[in-house]
Amino acid sequence: MPKETFVTAINCMDGRVQEPVLKWMKVRFRADSVDMVTEAGPDNVMVSGSPQTVDLIKERVNISVNEHGSRVVAIVAHHDCAGFPVSKEEHLAALERCVDIIDSWLFPVRVLSLWVDENWEVQQVFDSQDRAARRA
Repeated sequence: MPKETFVTAINCMDGRVQEPVLKWMKVRFRADSVDMVTEAGPDNVMVSGSPQTVDLIKERVNISVNEHGSRVVAIVAHHDCAGFPVSKEEHLAALERCVDIIDSWLFPVRVLSLWVDENWEVQQVFDSQDRAARRA
């Protein structure tokens, strides 16, 4: 029996973004399962939260990567976020910083940042694979 494939999303706890991200990740990466690490306003938590909270997120991602074999980690922000009620531009700036934080964890993963718009559609903002291709 083939091993189940996993990807990881550091996503908002807001139920409106769970399903669109889950579907997008499964289709985009042909994954069987998406490990969800949820926080209210995860982009803000990652850049401005306590070191202990960021460490808990890292621990959960570690389980997904090292126990489930995930090779993709996405950080998600969305329109109308109650946990981080700022402009899209501020979310995008925070997502950029989140990518650097996730990269600093040195997991052997592809790192993405995703934006979920007012229509609950997922838009890819960043893909570390694109950055690696530009360096080559």
